[in-house]
Amino acid sequence: MHEPPLLLHGINITFPYLGKVPGDVLYAWLAMIILLTVAVIVRLSLKSVPAGVQNFVEVIVEFFLNLVENSIGHMGRVFFPLIATLGMYILLCNFLGLIPGFEAPTSNINATASMAIPVFLATHYYGLKIHKFGYIKHFVGPMRSIFTLPLMILMFFIEFIGHLARPLTLSVRLFGNMIAKHKILVILGFLTPWIIPTVILGLGVLVSIIQAFVFVLLTTLYLAGAVEEAH
Repeated sequence: MHEPPLLLHGINITFPYLGKVPGDVLYAWLAMIILLTVAVIVRLSLKSVPAGVQNFVEVIVEFFLNLVENSIGHMGRVFFPLIATLGMYILLCNFLGLIPGFEAPTSNINATASMAIPVFLATHYYGLKIHKFGYIKHFVGPMRSIFTLPLMILMFFIEFIGHLARPLTLSVRLFGNMIAKHKILVILGFLTPWIIPTVILGLGVLVSIIQAFVFVLLTTLYLAGAVEEAH
């Protein structure tokens, strides 16, 4: 059993000292080009009464804006560009994997890790920027007396390990679900070429949306936890 050939894998693009560009990188570039093109089209055709593409984009943007404002509060708009960009990019990358001859860049662990690691760094950057040394309170629990010192040390190591695991869980969760969805579609496509793949394709759309939402929701919660005051 062989998978159908991927369209962009046949394009041999090389750079000096870098060699041939991997196929998943080409699809990631394609996703970025599509997003930039749509953004330029909407920017050049802005209307007071939205219609067509502008109306569709505004619905998505408003969804992410409400998400960050409700979850983070007054600093929601600071993180809105990051959250909205991640959400739309991941969603488009997931949908690319549903098109025959295309591949979802998010089915590669390198692509998902490249988004999870900046989220991890941004979380602690803003935590330190806002709370300074007081950011340590997010790791040690309630500081009440010297008798709680052993518990504080234990809490610190637990929280430290938990924070280190965040980029791993973010990247592996998205990667695992996308690769599983792709393999199921391919296998069922060979077994029953018409009926079941249509149903699974609908489930693939649902999985693509849910996984994009889970990624941005967890990112939003991580950022909200970093900038809020420790109790």
